[in-house]
Amino acid sequence: MSRNLIGILRGVAPDEVQGIAEAVFAAGIDRIEVPLNSPQPFDSIRILASNFRGRALIGAGTVLSVQDVRGVVDAGGGLIVSPNCNPEVIKATKAAGMESWPGVMTPTECFAALQAGADGLKFFPAGLVGVDGIKAMRAVLPPACQIYAVGGAGPDNFAQWLVAGVNGFGIGSALYKVGMTADEVGESARAIVAAYDAAI
Repeated sequence: MSRNLIGILRGVAPDEVQGIAEAVFAAGIDRIEVPLNSPQPFDSIRILASNFRGRALIGAGTVLSVQDVRGVVDAGGGLIVSPNCNPEVIKATKAAGMESWPGVMTPTECFAALQAGADGLKFFPAGLVGVDGIKAMRAVLPPACQIYAVGGAGPDNFAQWLVAGVNGFGIGSALYKVGMTADEVGESARAIVAAYDAAI
């Protein structure tokens, strides 16, 4: 079962990334991003892309430039997530055959992202947009548009976001914080998956 969850491993290091990602995957999350402000992120992405090929979608978060996109391509990633809406990054991502999930907060950014070819929209920080804000924007967005909430959305409130029209979630600190062991991350991931399954 593929769930609409992206595991965000911000701050993960290459020497630990495989074990932590295995714990996330074993819990039932099959999309994992390594933010580019992590230590040696392209090395981590390369490790995961090689070891999870055909099993999980691996990519990068906090992707801010076309040069970053090229780095992810070279590392074998297939997913680009950004905190902002940069049409050039979106177009470069799609030209490389990868999934594009730009960050948005306003209707203007939403439609600019979709026009540039984004696969879905990452509302970030979702907590600032709020359930009511997303509900209002969902009314004018194309029905097939995929919306993920990141920042302020988690296992404690999945249900209310889903009712507002969110399709899925990117989960960061609730899943992984620097210093956590693979066992600890696995425990967090299982709790997140259980909460998601109960909410949908």
